[in-house]
Amino acid sequence: MTRNDTPGTAGTPEDEHDLRISGGTVVSAFTGEEFAADVLMRGETISGVVPPGTPAAARAHLDATGLLVAPGFVDAHMHIESSFLTPRTFAAVTLARGTTTVLADPHEIVNVAGAEAMRWMIEEGRGTAQTQLWGVPSCVPAVRGLEHSGADLGADDIAAMLRWPGVVALGEVMDYRAVVGGEPRMRGVVGVAREHGALLDGHCPNLSGAELSAYMAQGIDSDHTKNRTEVVLEKARLGMLMMLQEKCLLPEVVEALLALPQLPPLCLVTDDLAADHIVRAGHLDHIGRVAVRAGLPPAAALRAMTWTPAQRLRLYDRGVVAPGKRADLVLLRGALGDFDPAVVLAGGRVVARNGAPEPESQGGAGSAAGRPAADGPLTGTVRAASPGPEDFRWLVDLPDGEHTFRAMRTNPRDTYTEAAEIVLPVAGGEVRWEGRAALVRVHNRYGRQGTVFAPLLGPDLAPGAVATTYAHDSHNLLTIGTSPAAMAAATAQVVADGGGVAVVHGDGATAARLPLPVGGVMSPAAADEVAAGAREVRSALEEWGWRHLNPFMSVSTLTLAVSPSLKITDMSLVDVARRDPVTATV
Repeated sequence: MTRNDTPGTAGTPEDEHDLRISGGTVVSAFTGEEFAADVLMRGETISGVVPPGTPAAARAHLDATGLLVAPGFVDAHMHIESSFLTPRTFAAVTLARGTTTVLADPHEIVNVAGAEAMRWMIEEGRGTAQTQLWGVPSCVPAVRGLEHSGADLGADDIAAMLRWPGVVALGEVMDYRAVVGGEPRMRGVVGVAREHGALLDGHCPNLSGAELSAYMAQGIDSDHTKNRTEVVLEKARLGMLMMLQEKCLLPEVVEALLALPQLPPLCLVTDDLAADHIVRAGHLDHIGRVAVRAGLPPAAALRAMTWTPAQRLRLYDRGVVAPGKRADLVLLRGALGDFDPAVVLAGGRVVARNGAPEPESQGGAGSAAGRPAADGPLTGTVRAASPGPEDFRWLVDLPDGEHTFRAMRTNPRDTYTEAAEIVLPVAGGEVRWEGRAALVRVHNRYGRQGTVFAPLLGPDLAPGAVATTYAHDSHNLLTIGTSPAAMAAATAQVVADGGGVAVVHGDGATAARLPLPVGGVMSPAAADEVAAGAREVRSALEEWGWRHLNPFMSVSTLTLAVSPSLKITDMSLVDVARRDPVTATV
């Protein structure tokens, strides 16, 4: 930025603008048009969008020649914990990619440590240049009676938290079966949110027909999950706001939406992106590029990441480059559909250039100021002993001989699992699974009793194991492996780290690890350090044979008891559609 010495800009100091962006092409999120204009700012507000060269005094000048001036990106559904970063560090790295506003649902950390965890998240994010709004998690635990988490929130707890500053929504109502079935607890949770006037975010994969109507009748009016194309259209037809994350942005879905007489309102959202992905490929800017590659026109993609999500969040002061609106702006290189941020402004202040935060805008990200105290509510949450190979013996009360066991089958595309079967021998009360299948073990990490085993089919795995406390949504201790020795080694590493992810190749050598001591789901380290660790874990998983578009989510959602179709918790295998525990044997 430089001082403005443009002729003909005389005026009294009170008439002077703080900043003038000139030489750029403004993109209208209303009409999709691109037009030459200068943008003026006073404080945090756009004070003018005027023809180039219009006389107007400004204290500073920003040359945007060759750049597009677009509204800052608004992410209406995401989870900061999925980045493995704390809120302050997350803000710095995602602001650099153009995300100026987020609605964060902290249901990962709140499942670990309850209301205190959410209070810490809000305070940690306060004071960053990014607008961070919050949703109170609706499902803590995700499915009561089928799993144990570190906290349990009822309607009264949620009603109190909805009154906290910055809290505007009820987080995604994942236990959609409980809502449809009229279960009193979930009806009470949704009821207090409606009384408070909060936004109600949904999560209801492939719910349709009468059940969809019953769900929406409770006031839940958005969905970000992956649906069949016909269900996407059904939900949009009924006025449910479709929030499309990367796995939802299939060409056939976009084609069907564009074929409608009128394109419905859409939001592009990130949901769950790890630090290494953000640093390498981007944040909401990446989702915009994915949408364009899938066939969504660039102007429609921009609207779905600016104006529509701003309206969804009732932030009527942003989402368009216009006088009177908040000066959250992204200056883009190249064509609109490239979504390539050159300069990012938040509240009229430059906070990032060329994908890197301005030093003065980081607010201590990754510094000791952003780290929780060693004895704070979010550390020391993994209350599990370091295991040995004997802890991975699958003991059953069955006679010797072959038995048919239920198994989980993964796929390389999404987080759905299929219920499968496998015949395994039992000898001396122990299932002899080695060499026949991989094994999944979930062990309660909160000091409760609870250990459950199940065979895993799908990936072609070499000898080794992965262990993690980042396991949606109760974040118990999840281990997958091909031998007890490898599983014990990976799990012992995670316990020693106070939570995190560890991959072992062979029977005991740690190939990669990502310590996550903040609740077992986040790291207090700087973004580059966390990204490097996440990248190493991702590479080690792929080398092991875990092939997936998003390996972290594929592993960590094996325990998500609201996501179809067969999942595992610290209490049992769960038939998600029936919302029932099922036995290990068929």
